Amino acid sequence: MKSMDNLTPKRIVSFLDEHVVGQSSAKKAVAIALRNRYRRQKIEDEKLKEEILPKNIIMIGATGIGKTEIARRLSQVADAPFIKVEATKFTEVGYVGRDVDSMIRDITSIAVTRLKNKKMEEFKEIARKSAIEKIIDYLFPRKSPSNPFKNLFSGLNNETDENETNEEINNKDDEKTRERLRKMIMDGKLSEREIEIEVRSNGPQFFELFSNAGMEELGINFHSVMGNMLPKNTKKKKVKIKEAIEILTEEEADKLIDNETIVKEAIEMVENNGIIFIDEIDKLTSKGQSQSPNVSREGVQRDLLPLVEGSTVTTKYGPVKTHHILFISAGAFHGSKPSDLIPELQGRFPIRVELEALSKEDFEKILKYPKNALTEQYKALLKTEDIEIEFTDDAISELASVAKEANERMENIGARRLYTIMEKLLEELSFEASDLDIKNIIIDRNYVKDKLKGIIKDIDLGKYIL
Repeated sequence: MKSMDNLTPKRIVSFLDEHVVGQSSAKKAVAIALRNRYRRQKIEDEKLKEEILPKNIIMIGATGIGKTEIARRLSQVADAPFIKVEATKFTEVGYVGRDVDSMIRDITSIAVTRLKNKKMEEFKEIARKSAIEKIIDYLFPRKSPSNPFKNLFSGLNNETDENETNEEINNKDDEKTRERLRKMIMDGKLSEREIEIEVRSNGPQFFELFSNAGMEELGINFHSVMGNMLPKNTKKKKVKIKEAIEILTEEEADKLIDNETIVKEAIEMVENNGIIFIDEIDKLTSKGQSQSPNVSREGVQRDLLPLVEGSTVTTKYGPVKTHHILFISAGAFHGSKPSDLIPELQGRFPIRVELEALSKEDFEKILKYPKNALTEQYKALLKTEDIEIEFTDDAISELASVAKEANERMENIGARRLYTIMEKLLEELSFEASDLDIKNIIIDRNYVKDKLKGIIKDIDLGKYIL
């Protein structure tokens, strides 16, 4: 977790405001939950510290209003392992399908991969130097060692001494050659030259097949148990030197990291900082909709309960405790309500936040203010074709009105409606951009009305949804 000494709930909310419009209640709830983790870690009484559990959250609201984005951005500000899962993808133990424990195995794998990539980045410079030396060896192999018995005959005649002197000269010449090659490689002068190198094969190995067969659930990591016993799976590959540097740098960096330490730190991160976002939890209620009527929805709730309460899950990296993982669940709850969940599960999600439907003003803010606003995305895309587009304020207002009305007259899909609207608005421009002579285009209210006329009355928007 990033240092949170100065990351107060207000600052966490400010960070979320940069990416998500509105929903102040939800932002406040998750900011407090995140800050409480920091407060817990500062407690010196270890027994009391273990007893303080996270206050899990249920977000209630329609799709597309920011539930997932709030959770995802929260994990970014905390630099915490994060995973989003859909409740409907799980089945009760005993049925064919994914069991709920798999979310713990998945987030642990994510944490290990993230931490491994960070460590590899730290060793990148050292690994790059080693990779370049390997490439020099491919280009200019070192000569075989001198005859080990040569020194037995040294001093018997002048010819031997002369041979040694010649060898030293040759060695110096070799080093000069290698130095020249080293400089040429680092300067990029040999980047396009092809060489044949030996690389690790990506093909499935014996122990990976066992892992895929479900051995991971038994906590058996065949890679660590048998990896050193099996022959290295390598192959020869012909690549350009610039590509060879990247391949060999990654391999060399992998040799420098301590996998046991990484796994230990990753598990600790998951146990203390992990965030699991469970979407569509309303579909697990008895009144919710389900695509698989034969699978017990209540059974999935009961399987989920031990994870949220705090249990130990066996993964291929080792046991992972779930007691201090923060669970954030979400659902529209159109045909049901949170109280339809089993009482035990309700009690493990004490904080409930109802997100508000998006207003016209919210749509305008979404189009204008976030760093990843759709208007900015389309500007960047068309700029690659040397087309400069500019949205006027009245165009933004008109787009927001169309999105609001479309959500009211059809299914409310929240901010995702803007993807529909923007794609239709710029469809023709995107198609013609490569051949346009006009490079500066102003998009105003009249432009919007012209391109979107009749979209609500006459067009089935469903076929435009991305």
